[in-house]
Amino acid sequence: MAAQETVDHKYVYDFAEGNMNLKDLLGGKGANLAEMTNLGLPVPPGFTITTEACKAYLTTGEEPDGLAGQIAAHLASMEAGMGKRLGDPDDPLLVSVRSGAKFSMPGMMETVLNVGLNDRSVEGLARQAGGSADQAASGRADRFAWDSYRRLIQMFGKTVCDVPGEEFEHALDDAKRAKGTDNDLDLDADDLRGLVDAYKKIFSKHTGREFPQEPREQLDLAIRAVFESWNAERAVLYRRQERIPADLGTAVNVVAMVFGNLGADSGTGVAFTRDPGSGAQGIYGDYLANAQGEDVVAGIRNTVPLQELEQLDKKSYDELLAFMARLEEHYKDLCDIEFTIERGKLWMLQTRVGKRTAAAAFVIAGQLVDEGLIDLDEALHRVNGAQLAQLMFPRFQLDHDFQPVAKGIGASPGAASGKVVFTSARAVELAGEGESVILVRRETNPDDLNGMIASKGILTSRGGKTSHAAVVARGMGKTCVSGADELEVNVPQRTFSVAGRTVNEGDVVSIDGTTGKVYLGEVPVMPSEVVQYFEGSLDPEHIDNPLVRAVHRIMTHADAKRRLAVRTNADTGADAARARRFGAEGIGLCRTEHMFLGDRRELVERLILARTDDERDKSLAALLPLQRADFEEIFHEMDGLPVTVRLIDPPLHEFLPPLEQLAVNVAVAQERGEDVAKEEALLAAVRRMHEENPMLGLRGVRLGLVIPGLFAMQVRAIAEAAVAVTRAGATARPEIMVPLVGAVQELETVRAEAEKIIAEVVGDSGVEVLIGTMIEVPRAALTAGQIAEAAQFFSFGTNDLTQMAWGFSRDDVEGAFFWRYLELGIFGISPFESIDRDGVGRLIRIAAEEGRAARPGLKLGICGEHGGDPDSVHFFHEVGLDYVSCSPFRVPVARLEAGRAAIETDGSDSR
Repeated sequence: MAAQETVDHKYVYDFAEGNMNLKDLLGGKGANLAEMTNLGLPVPPGFTITTEACKAYLTTGEEPDGLAGQIAAHLASMEAGMGKRLGDPDDPLLVSVRSGAKFSMPGMMETVLNVGLNDRSVEGLARQAGGSADQAASGRADRFAWDSYRRLIQMFGKTVCDVPGEEFEHALDDAKRAKGTDNDLDLDADDLRGLVDAYKKIFSKHTGREFPQEPREQLDLAIRAVFESWNAERAVLYRRQERIPADLGTAVNVVAMVFGNLGADSGTGVAFTRDPGSGAQGIYGDYLANAQGEDVVAGIRNTVPLQELEQLDKKSYDELLAFMARLEEHYKDLCDIEFTIERGKLWMLQTRVGKRTAAAAFVIAGQLVDEGLIDLDEALHRVNGAQLAQLMFPRFQLDHDFQPVAKGIGASPGAASGKVVFTSARAVELAGEGESVILVRRETNPDDLNGMIASKGILTSRGGKTSHAAVVARGMGKTCVSGADELEVNVPQRTFSVAGRTVNEGDVVSIDGTTGKVYLGEVPVMPSEVVQYFEGSLDPEHIDNPLVRAVHRIMTHADAKRRLAVRTNADTGADAARARRFGAEGIGLCRTEHMFLGDRRELVERLILARTDDERDKSLAALLPLQRADFEEIFHEMDGLPVTVRLIDPPLHEFLPPLEQLAVNVAVAQERGEDVAKEEALLAAVRRMHEENPMLGLRGVRLGLVIPGLFAMQVRAIAEAAVAVTRAGATARPEIMVPLVGAVQELETVRAEAEKIIAEVVGDSGVEVLIGTMIEVPRAALTAGQIAEAAQFFSFGTNDLTQMAWGFSRDDVEGAFFWRYLELGIFGISPFESIDRDGVGRLIRIAAEEGRAARPGLKLGICGEHGGDPDSVHFFHEVGLDYVSCSPFRVPVARLEAGRAAIETDGSDSR
């Protein structure tokens, strides 16, 4: 019975049997050819072999039962309808065999044209193409036929039989050289006959057989080659890059050939119903008379603008415009169209929803709303956060001949030029003098923060997309190129070497954080008007810029639709102010450890070196007013909005010099006879505090429990700042977040002390302070019901939660083996970039459900790097979180994606 069901399975569909909604089965190309056929547009006859046939073939290595018979039946029907037979010696039907997956994969899979030609049918094709006794016409027809035959042998040999393509190219070059020309079009019919013979010899040499003369054998082998091209290396790499599932398979489209190279009344072209670059309405495309599609791609002759077709063939031009309008109205979107004119007859070869730039995506969505083709929900669905992010970064104006000298990883998009500096201090110094600087390091660390803030961009020779430089740069909206390993960075000498050249401090370089390219000299930069709009310097109601108007309109709709609030991660008043301009509704993560860097490091050193309670208390007392001032500035900028302050999280030794560096400094100083008492004390402290795995050591809540007074000082600073701001007329809404909690008892202990301090400080000021915790340890997620009894809110720290759930050291794994995991398909994308829904996501879901079961109404948020990742935002909406928090620059992206998540999952009308 099972065997019978397999035989009866439908694997082949005539174009008239499909439609645009069958892309899973017929692929994008096949579904759209079927749709155009159903609309009555002139599509060459043909049929589609389904993706299911492809998957069956790739699983077993053999065609599924029944496929050969179904192909024969559809081919026979096609032949009957056209009055021709495949490869007939007198009047041959020729077909193209083209791939067509559900998602467009341009150039990644195979195509074979002119299937059906052989030593006999080539003569019949010439006779039919001639159409008259005119000698010149007969000569052109002969040339056309033999040129078609040599193209088949070349494409078939390379695609189906793995014959090296360059051997065919060498033979073509030899033929042109013998003719004394560089142009393929100068080869006549006799030259091409000779070239066919040369191609056959090449084919035979590499395959051990003659070129197949049986048309059906050609067809079957071509179909198999297209199936197999689904797993070709370039197709696999493209799918991985574009996140296209590997198990979809490709359909195969067998289409009757139509020829645009039969004379001046024939040609081929590409048309767009709107400008895919800008979104502007009009007639866009290219046309090439007396040519086939591959001639356009090969650049044998220059194309002409599509508008010129009106002068060459007004009938076909008018028909094409009518078809373009009909297709755009039908698909309700920009359409990309391929067509051929064969002796004055227009044929539509393909249509699809056209790819477009990020700017065009927003503009076109707005236009289609105005035209009544789509509503605002659909417009919001058609744009995405990645496109918005692209529009927010400045870009290089590469009008001149700028050549990159190195290429790294585009870690944070944008374009930046400036003078090279090698230290954070120098970056701050030059930036203070009004200079634009690029901070160049082997790799950055938290000490470089001030220099990173001062710089226009960051360039490192080590690291990847989740390195310190990359994460911090993305958070600040700074351009960053990491892992440019061609650079030999010498910080002591303040130089780096690349491509045989030495670049000194003060020399100008330019970096492209999108492509990862590094240029010597200054490349002109264009600012982003979209960022100017978000920052309030452009009024969308009074500006003649269709992009800004479209962004404003769609963002307004996204804000009205979204349920998720969007907060920001900000540690300074300046960051908070910028984030608020970008639409942030509070701060979801204020990292207090960043406030202990720079000039304050000495105070932290005193705290670490304190030998008595009195020394420790004095150190904490010195830090208190500094912390209080920091919080006052942030609360003032966030007047009326919640601010979640994370108590100190990293191990204290991160505020001390590295062990190796300190040991060397002490040894050198001792050798010189210098006083090294302080350095020796520091060295002893660093050795005492040294941990093999500090990320799992004395940090977070453990610090607060082990070092008396540390958390108390921070809680007091937060409470006093809130009271001061409130009494000054603003409204402070502080939320204290305890990091790295793994057991409810830890949180209970910290909360008890904090509540006493808050009660003492707040008094009758009316300030309310919430106390909650980060969920970043797997045990905390699994015991969330217990922890919720002591927490007024949860915020998921997805960076550490991912690190601990996977057992990864985030600082090490990307360069060590992530590339291999991505290559093998273990990851589709790094789990530090987009949330791992099955593992980490399940922990979040468990914690959310059990936390709210124990404390109904428990506020839930996320403050890790994933808060600004478009796909992750959709997951957080599904789980039911109240807000996401991300870097200031990604706030608009999160707002947009939160709106898209609402309309795509539950159709929410408003918050």
